[in-house]
Amino acid sequence: MTKDSEPGRALSRRDFARIMGVAAAGLALPACGRGPDIGPDGMPTDGPYGMSRRDGVMVPMRDGVRLATDVYLPTRDGEELAGPWPAILERTPYGRNRPSRSERSVAEPDEAKSRAEVAQIFVERGYAVVYQDVRGRYDSEGEYQKYLDDASDGYDTCAWIVEQAWCDGRIGTKGLSYAAHTQGALASAGAPGVAAMFLDSGGFSNSYQGGIRQGGTFELKQATWAFRNALVSPGVTSDPELKAAMEAVDIHQWFREMPWRPGHSPVSLAPDYEAYLFEQWTRGVFDDYWKQPGIYALGYHDVWPDAPMVHMSSWYDPYPRTATENYMGLSRLERGPVRLILGPWTHGDRSLTYAGDVDFGPAATLDGQLAADYWELRVRWFDHWLRGVENGVDREPTVQYFVMGGGSGRKNSDGRLDHGGRWRSADDWPIPAAVDTPFYLTEEGTLSIEAPIASEASLSYRYDPDDPVPSIGGTITSGAPIMEGGAYDQREREDFFGSSQPYRPLSERPDVLVFQTEPLTEAVEVTGPVLVRLWISSDAPDTDFTAKLIDVYPPSEDYPEGFAMNLTDGVVRCRYRDSWERPSMMEEGAVYEVTIEAFPTSNLFSAGHRIRLDISSSNYPHFDLNFNTGEPEGRATGSSVATNRVWMDAGRPSHALLSLVPSS
Repeated sequence: MTKDSEPGRALSRRDFARIMGVAAAGLALPACGRGPDIGPDGMPTDGPYGMSRRDGVMVPMRDGVRLATDVYLPTRDGEELAGPWPAILERTPYGRNRPSRSERSVAEPDEAKSRAEVAQIFVERGYAVVYQDVRGRYDSEGEYQKYLDDASDGYDTCAWIVEQAWCDGRIGTKGLSYAAHTQGALASAGAPGVAAMFLDSGGFSNSYQGGIRQGGTFELKQATWAFRNALVSPGVTSDPELKAAMEAVDIHQWFREMPWRPGHSPVSLAPDYEAYLFEQWTRGVFDDYWKQPGIYALGYHDVWPDAPMVHMSSWYDPYPRTATENYMGLSRLERGPVRLILGPWTHGDRSLTYAGDVDFGPAATLDGQLAADYWELRVRWFDHWLRGVENGVDREPTVQYFVMGGGSGRKNSDGRLDHGGRWRSADDWPIPAAVDTPFYLTEEGTLSIEAPIASEASLSYRYDPDDPVPSIGGTITSGAPIMEGGAYDQREREDFFGSSQPYRPLSERPDVLVFQTEPLTEAVEVTGPVLVRLWISSDAPDTDFTAKLIDVYPPSEDYPEGFAMNLTDGVVRCRYRDSWERPSMMEEGAVYEVTIEAFPTSNLFSAGHRIRLDISSSNYPHFDLNFNTGEPEGRATGSSVATNRVWMDAGRPSHALLSLVPSS
């Protein structure tokens, strides 16, 4: 958090358990049984084992609600072996017995393994595997409340696992996206038995600043997620007429008809989903709601288990800030080891070499860095920390990150820009060698390392909520069928929502201010957080300011107009300029300082390229629209056009703060 906000005080594990109504004695772990003898390849010397499945075990929670759970156990000759075994746990809202998009490999990037197939990989090595439907989803009982029951339910599930005769008291947690959020939730509750973790693209360090809201705005992927998942919810699928009505909803038309309100939205036919959507949307103030353990790991890091853990995300994912903040908070508590992996992918697509229309080369996949596919990487992690296999994971670098850039700049055989890149490692994050360097905005539209000397300088534009700047890629997931993430040339085109003919570059829009360096005489690496500090004014009581960092390719044979590749972006809602807890409206013409915290990135700007920063007031439908009226969020009834101004003089030196890494 910035401004006057501090992370909420994290409770001790025992105090948290007491408040949650769990006996402190329940925190004690059962004695570990002796596992099988293990060969140098990590396989049991009497294995590999067969596998049994206990389907749909209904595990009771503290309030009596039962959650559907599948348990996979090692067998020999069709008989379950006594064990006990370390357990691998994944809690998901997407169906405990359905294929997971997270289980893809470089060899089969378009084929997702079933959860049973993934379970077998672990079971044959001597693990028990547990998959569970979260509350209110698929076969689990109870009412679905997105994210907020996962701390207590995760705690109760772990407490149940360690009591089972087949478990040796140690649990490894895994999962992508929501299944990473459920890991962060149970860890924030101090769940018993957790001995190793692998969080892939999730685990909410602070959902108020990434994943649900960002910079005071609301991420509309929550709306597209609600719509698509309401379609497969028990309440809809069990009623053929309701299901048909939901399938007939024109979600594209709804996104053209903002603002929405409760009872007048694309998910009105699924009241439970509409209720949580508007609950998140209308809670603009950073209050106790946002400090709950399921969505605010920053407040509970000292409750997390002393377990080895990996935090993994990517530059075009909604969670690189989550991964880096969790890494920094937990590693500084000397828990661990804590590892950080940051790739160039979109959400969970670490088996692909590209994101959007940009390719990063064969080194971009996980096995390009680690000589291990994603499955092998996880297996090696759990083998070492849960079964004591000496496979070297404890000696691998603390931080591994992909520096985008350095490619040929040509169009490859798949029609994508060859941007290239390579993996690098570091001892910590932010990168110790990085130097925070200000790049100042000028009236001439340049980015300069020289501080301004003019006594008064500014540029203005008109922001119309009825004609917002369309989102062309970015850190987006769960946006289908309205939006998608990734790296793209920043120009409108038919398949991006909100674009209109003649599909011009965003830089030509009158509501986008463009600032860029001269062509670089040598390569420049930017790796780390990206901050943009602006001095602004407006004739509206409230408005937004957005920032986008771009790598500008010069014109070439393949790209005659060049290629403006988006790297990262951010936004701030001006009512929260001084405090996330105490919003205040602006006075017309008054000048205010605001800070935009874009997600971290890593990119090598090649010689001849330009570093560009775009400033505007909308990035839609990635973020919800500010209607410039000052009305409560999620409850707007009207809109107006705002004239917004950015100041860039000696007393108001608007600038981007970039982390430059010296060339090695």
